[in-house]
Amino acid sequence: MPKIKSGASGRCRERQQQRRELKSGGGLTFNTGIGQHVLKNPLIVNSIIDKAALRPTDVVLEVGPGTGNMTVKLLEKAKKVIACELDLRLVAELHKRVQGTPLASKLQVMVGDVLKTDLPFFDACVANLPYQISSPFVFKLLLHRPFFRCAVLMFQREFALRLVAKPGDKLYCRLSINTQLLARVDHLMKVGKNNFRPPPKVESSVVRIEPKNPPPPINFQEWDGLVRITFVRKNKTLSAAFKSSAVQQLLEKNYRIHCSVHNIVSRKCFCCFNNLLCFKMSLYFLFCFIYHYKILNFEHSIGSLKDSMSCLTSTRI
Repeated sequence: MPKIKSGASGRCRERQQQRRELKSGGGLTFNTGIGQHVLKNPLIVNSIIDKAALRPTDVVLEVGPGTGNMTVKLLEKAKKVIACELDLRLVAELHKRVQGTPLASKLQVMVGDVLKTDLPFFDACVANLPYQISSPFVFKLLLHRPFFRCAVLMFQREFALRLVAKPGDKLYCRLSINTQLLARVDHLMKVGKNNFRPPPKVESSVVRIEPKNPPPPINFQEWDGLVRITFVRKNKTLSAAFKSSAVQQLLEKNYRIHCSVHNIVSRKCFCCFNNLLCFKMSLYFLFCFIYHYKILNFEHSIGSLKDSMSCLTSTRI
């Protein structure tokens, strides 16, 4: 008889174990492809809700309620819970769990993709998010109006560490600077993969996000365009980043449009003007960085920005 390779038998046992883990006690199969990993540890659930500091008058938004382990606890603490769920099977499971109880009248279920749905008014957001929508959902939250008080969210560990990374950290990136520009972000606790059913392949963390109210007086789309260019290659200097051919073409296109809209005679030779603009862009970003994070005692940062960057403000990216 031919021998079965140990690697093949190991993979077979692993697949069988995964099939067993994908089914709950009630026979419900979870779709891990859309991030269905139900938080099963009640101690972790209670800790997350305590960190949210909910009030009896709060309206709470929950994304990805799953079978309702956290939803039931939220209903006991808050005035109303708005649960957004994509899977109709889990929607039925959630309704079944609160049916015939006083909590049923406090639950509102929104069926659909939360990224394509207009968010309702809410005071706090508490969620064990599908990890693949982490980044777009965070910015959807931060740009939501009217302002909410706080959000306590479960993320993949690496994503959570990027959210709270500080200047100089290896994980500091565009996500870090944009999130911390609009909100205060705190890492609350680590959560092991064995606290979920089925367990994900990565470790998790819980993060608290409090939006800044009022927000900084900037055009976020323009700011994000600037940050995108500066962080596209982390090992590049700012000057090299702004002198790449793609960025130069974008600068020239925007400069021509700006001149056309404001009836300004554009320069025939853009290259010299572009070199000056790239230098000013680099300087501008450096000043913004210093002022926003208060790395140095920069006494006249705002005045210097307005005086030195007058050319920049008339040419948008």
